[in-house]
Amino acid sequence: MKQFISFDSVIAIIALCFSAPLIGEENKITAEQKADGWVALFDGSTLKGWHATTQTGHSSASGHKTGGRWVIENGAIIGSQDIPGNGGILLTDELFGDFEVSLEMNNDFGPDSGLFLRCDEKGASYQAMIDYHVGGNLMGFYGEGALGGKPHVFNFSFLKQPGQIKIEADNKGAKPVVAFPMSAEEWPKFWVHGQWNELRARIVGNPPHITTWIKGVKFMDWTETEKRHPDKGGIGLQVHGGGDYTKQFVRYRNIRVKRLEPVK
Repeated sequence: MKQFISFDSVIAIIALCFSAPLIGEENKITAEQKADGWVALFDGSTLKGWHATTQTGHSSASGHKTGGRWVIENGAIIGSQDIPGNGGILLTDELFGDFEVSLEMNNDFGPDSGLFLRCDEKGASYQAMIDYHVGGNLMGFYGEGALGGKPHVFNFSFLKQPGQIKIEADNKGAKPVVAFPMSAEEWPKFWVHGQWNELRARIVGNPPHITTWIKGVKFMDWTETEKRHPDKGGIGLQVHGGGDYTKQFVRYRNIRVKRLEPVK
């Protein structure tokens, strides 16, 4: 028996095809962004321009040095441990000096990640923190790897849920330069778990001046007091080693960078 699709059904299917965004459309630079100097770092469909470094301490589970698992799904970079405990850093092939980087994040609440600034192959980096887990924070500042963990500065930490936070007046001996820009009660309306939210960081000079934003609101502003890292490095995304995070994922898209003139 032959079955026919109605004319109305055909029209509905065509309308859906034209109305639904194509994979990768959310990763394209607008004309306004291009005119402002922004360049896409992720094409939405491949890892061209990126590589997983196997030289960091996050990629060392039982000698299994792969840099973690990084794949493309639905126009986003998806990262996870490939075996329990084995993470890594996905790093740009290109090196950057003074720049601003922006991305959208939709991570599971649990994995420890980060946005690495001027990162080397061993993972030494100035890190804009994406510690999206209990006790963690977003867009604080941390010296990764050879930078020794110092300074370790943030102005809030997560409680049991991503909508529950504790505002920090002092942490690890370093006070946040920027006061927390809202009340703890306002946070769940500002940051919506399960949706794409924008994170942005800027690094200029050496010793560097580092600024971070969440959805356009400034969260951290920090200036180092000494030069202790090279002037250039890669931009990295992290899946932390340790534990078992093979079934929890970090997700990033709309990754773009703007080179800035060196500070005189």
